Amino acid sequence: MELNIVGSNAITYPALHVWDWRVAIYLFLGGLSGGLMTMSAINYLRPKQQALDSTCSWQIPVLAPILLTIGLFFLNLDLERKLNAFWFYLTFKPVSPMSWGAWIVFVIYPLMILYALASLPKDVKGKIKYPAIRNAADTLQPYLLPLAKVNVIAGIMLAIYTGILLSTLVARPLWNSAILPVLFLTSGMSAGAAVMIIVAQTKEVKLFFTKIDIWLIIGELVVLLLFFYGHYTGDAAHRQAIMPFFNTSHEFFPYFLSIVALGVCLPLAIVLKFLEVTGDHTAEVSTSGLLMMNASALLVLLGSVVIRFAVVYAGQLSGYGGYM
Repeated sequence: MELNIVGSNAITYPALHVWDWRVAIYLFLGGLSGGLMTMSAINYLRPKQQALDSTCSWQIPVLAPILLTIGLFFLNLDLERKLNAFWFYLTFKPVSPMSWGAWIVFVIYPLMILYALASLPKDVKGKIKYPAIRNAADTLQPYLLPLAKVNVIAGIMLAIYTGILLSTLVARPLWNSAILPVLFLTSGMSAGAAVMIIVAQTKEVKLFFTKIDIWLIIGELVVLLLFFYGHYTGDAAHRQAIMPFFNTSHEFFPYFLSIVALGVCLPLAIVLKFLEVTGDHTAEVSTSGLLMMNASALLVLLGSVVIRFAVVYAGQLSGYGGYM
């Protein structure tokens, strides 16, 4: 008996592996870590006449590598053969996005740690029990300025790579878009600015990053519209790939709901931020103003999470043979 089998089915692929929530969390935390790297460095590099926020100046640089570590942990959970990841570091393939990603993380990770050590204030260093860490922090402190400049670029590279990782997969039309890395970049930077707003203790820093986040959210919405428009004007496979987001059937309702959430969260965040920026700032931030800032920041973080989960899951529905 001759049997011809083509495509995904129980005989050719009895255990078809898919990317699930672990990959989505990694992409979110990777983009957020990149945003925190860039925003914390901008906080240090901005004009000195504006008072620095000591909390943002050292806690955010310390938080960034921690979040990236958690993200890599979830990515490691998704790997079928975990030890094979070390093969990435035995060679470098210029045309391979996976190779680029492995080496970007390998290079950026120590930069994040060096910047975090250099940013530690004296009172915090005095509480560290290990002399080697204190000495390293003291040695790196004079190099805080160049490390901050490098971290601006490194954070952008990390955030944009999370989108490149998906966009190069031609077999999934939803992911195969040059706009996707830009979407993940603006989303990661916006999420980083949102965390800066939540953590900051001074009015000046909160307002500074609120203004930045307004423009980042506007850019994110524009890029998101261009992402869908590019697919709609593409070939049949790309046009069909975005249909789950506009289909209210039971099977695709979560994807339709994700667009509704983004259409509510991001514009509402802009409105709240705009109301705060244009308010009276002759005194310290009021309780209502603080609630407004934190609420808008949480909406931005929620939107960033929704984008990652929606794109990861909906992308695996798309294919050149229809929904998989």
